[in-house]
Amino acid sequence: MAEYNALLDDLMDNITNEDLEQLKSACKEDIPSDKSEEITCSKEWFNFLEKHEKLSKDNLSYIEHIFEISRRPDLLTMVIDYRTKVLKISEDEEIDTKLTRIPSAKKYKGPFEPLTSTVRF
Repeated sequence: MAEYNALLDDLMDNITNEDLEQLKSACKEDIPSDKSEEITCSKEWFNFLEKHEKLSKDNLSYIEHIFEISRRPDLLTMVIDYRTKVLKISEDEEIDTKLTRIPSAKKYKGPFEPLTSTVRF
């Protein structure tokens, strides 16, 4: 839990008030406008996301998405570093996890063989 709190502290240190408005806008579908106005600092934003189960020490995918669409590769990199070093989840493992939810999708994962047959008329 200490690593998670350290991650949030690092993220908060790198989010300005202007950034916060952009991040809130990026997730406006998940934050009602009256609640959005009440969120005045990044700590409150993270608390809101945790309270509404959009963020936890084991699930950072929501903020990864928000940082990506908000064009904040610096923040995204911090989250990915935490995920790979602390949670020990790599991009490949995440893809495997997502594919196991859709059994038929597993057959599409992996190296693809090029089509070599030709069609003749």
